[in-house]
Amino acid sequence: MSDTLHLPPPPEGSTAPARTLSEHLRAWPDERLAHLFTVRPDLGSPAPQDSAQVASRAGTRASVLRALDDLTRLELAVLDAAVVLGHATREELLAVVRADPASAGAALDHLMSIALVWPSTSGLRALNGVADALRGDTSSGVSGLRPVLPHALSRDQAVERVAALSAPARALLQHVADSGGEATTGRARTPRSPEEATTPVEEVLAHGLLVANQNGTFHLPGQVGLALRGGTTTEEPCDDVPPLATSQRDPALVDRVAAGAAFEFVRRTELLLDHWGQHPPTVLRSGGLGVRDLKAVTTELHLDTHEAALVLEVAVAAHLLAEGPDADGVTAWLPTHAFDAWSASEPEQRWLTLAKAWWTTPRLAGLVGTKDPAGRTRNALAPDASSVFAPEARAMALREMVALAPGEALAPGTGLPSLVARITWLRPRRPRTRDELVVWAVAEAAALGLTGMDAAASYAAPFLTQDHAAAAEALAPLLPSAVDHVLVQADLTAVAPGPLTAELARTLHLVADVESRGGATVYRFTPASIRRALDAGWSAAEIHAFLAETSRTPVPQPLTYLVDDVVRTFGTVRVGHAESFLRADDEQALTELLHHPQAASLQLRRLAPTVLISTLPLDLLLPRLRELGQAPVVEAADGTVHVARPDLQRARTPRTSPPAATRAREAARVSAVVAAVRAGDRAAEAAPARSATATTPTSALQVLREVIETSGTVLIGYVDNHGTTTERIVDPRRLEGGQLTAYDHRSEDVRGFSVHRITAVTPLPAT
Repeated sequence: MSDTLHLPPPPEGSTAPARTLSEHLRAWPDERLAHLFTVRPDLGSPAPQDSAQVASRAGTRASVLRALDDLTRLELAVLDAAVVLGHATREELLAVVRADPASAGAALDHLMSIALVWPSTSGLRALNGVADALRGDTSSGVSGLRPVLPHALSRDQAVERVAALSAPARALLQHVADSGGEATTGRARTPRSPEEATTPVEEVLAHGLLVANQNGTFHLPGQVGLALRGGTTTEEPCDDVPPLATSQRDPALVDRVAAGAAFEFVRRTELLLDHWGQHPPTVLRSGGLGVRDLKAVTTELHLDTHEAALVLEVAVAAHLLAEGPDADGVTAWLPTHAFDAWSASEPEQRWLTLAKAWWTTPRLAGLVGTKDPAGRTRNALAPDASSVFAPEARAMALREMVALAPGEALAPGTGLPSLVARITWLRPRRPRTRDELVVWAVAEAAALGLTGMDAAASYAAPFLTQDHAAAAEALAPLLPSAVDHVLVQADLTAVAPGPLTAELARTLHLVADVESRGGATVYRFTPASIRRALDAGWSAAEIHAFLAETSRTPVPQPLTYLVDDVVRTFGTVRVGHAESFLRADDEQALTELLHHPQAASLQLRRLAPTVLISTLPLDLLLPRLRELGQAPVVEAADGTVHVARPDLQRARTPRTSPPAATRAREAARVSAVVAAVRAGDRAAEAAPARSATATTPTSALQVLREVIETSGTVLIGYVDNHGTTTERIVDPRRLEGGQLTAYDHRSEDVRGFSVHRITAVTPLPAT
């Protein structure tokens, strides 16, 4: 099974054997060529001149490695078999793959659709460069088998010589095969015959079952590996997809749990950005959010570090939070103007905005709090906390969970490891961090409400297929209905019997602190929370009226007394500019403040019985007075109380293209690339036939590409470092980065040739 897009087999006639890969690509219909540029976008950027250049790019090491990284274990095994056999029919190739023929055939069709395998005149063959890219790769379950070299054994000879090995020598050879197919022999000699061998190493070398490399190591030829495994490239079936460990869950209960998580994530995002709109944290010089500010978020939202970092990262990805100058011109984390429009939308639309942002962002909230390679703790929103593999891990994890039958969920304890094993089979060449990415993806999907109780919600399937309107429509009736009241109790708490409306939640959050969350959120009224409302400009009458209108129960006397007591002491001390001054009608209050043990930092001095002055500026004096338990207010020039109401601060919303426009541009780009390739092919066909010797840079490159595809030999004219032109007979291997890598018959070694120094290229007939 694979989540890779597979095209049906090409129509008859388009897969006819071709002499070169470029000739094979010219026969493809435009749809298949467009699919190639979609799956392997590096082949079309920039637009190639013709099919010959496409074929040349397809064989470069970087492009081959990118293509291999997107293959499943089965597809890698089929590709490895194509490398081992060199040239084979479809039936011969599938016969050496230990898998169901239908599954292996589908994998082969996919490999042909992305030009990693193509039908040459001598049979199916792997693209040049695949063998080197697979060298020593044991992650796919194959064992780094090697292609058959010209001087290697035939299949019958390999079977015969492997059968003749002693048990220790065969065990040694098996160990080499299981370890990647490469080995060193130390100082072991190579006897002239097996009878002269005195050790297992010498016996293997005497039979010619290990072939020397140019770097002094030895490798296991592909036919020897086939003989060791009884005619197949793997000992175990390579199409056994690891099963998922599952248990039963009630789908209706799953939906309710997931919808509750979705609502909570939206509400927490809104509460946090509302608070940061008035009190934004500053951006660290190195980028990101400070540890203290993150700790404040975890306390404010009642979340752990990973969940709090997830809220922040998703808000940034959704362009609801961005860097911008605060009121003092300092770069801070501020809600954007898009946050205001987002807050006014329906709950399901707000959730959809956050879920789509999480789905595509490469940011990794799970890295927050961990150590980087230098030993430093990673901060939230830090620039380096990202991975290009994160969106793929989320997509694959959620796809597997959505594919479960209704009523099935990942089993407790064993379900998540089985999901990791499944995705490892689907992408065996991914980095080691892939397991962590999958674990984080499952946890984050639950936090956002795409899953519940380790099962996918009913609206996760349309979300996965990008039918976002259907996902939001399915979620809407599952969200809890908002309530516009609370139940105030005598212990100075208020219970919200359900999710509050956005306006009521904001207001209540101003006058009370959240004590506990859950099905019913509990708010607690404290002197500090009441003073917070007074600082925002509320009067005592407004607070009493709000409590009476909001509560479905009578406002208890203890809460009324608490509000009156805070109001009575609020504004007892008035602060002005002198640098600053303090004035109070109560002499005793100023005397107590002047002699307070911690008042030395205020730099106070009495001018009159009811007036103190300070050398501190007002913006420093106010918070220090509040730390000492005072509740001062600012006095205006006319003697009236001036309430410093904080203004909402906003950052500019980052500009981004809508997904539909991005997809349209990509489709147009692919179409333009296909048109450019077709135009180049027509121009090449219309050009007069060139002579056997290519002397211009363009013609020389084309000849070299064709010879690389056919594994042929050429005679090149080459200008060395001294300016002397020499002729070399070489077997071209790779052409990339302005360098030709080829086997030089003169030096009997693989070396590099600068393309700009090649003066002529003449193909030589096969010998």
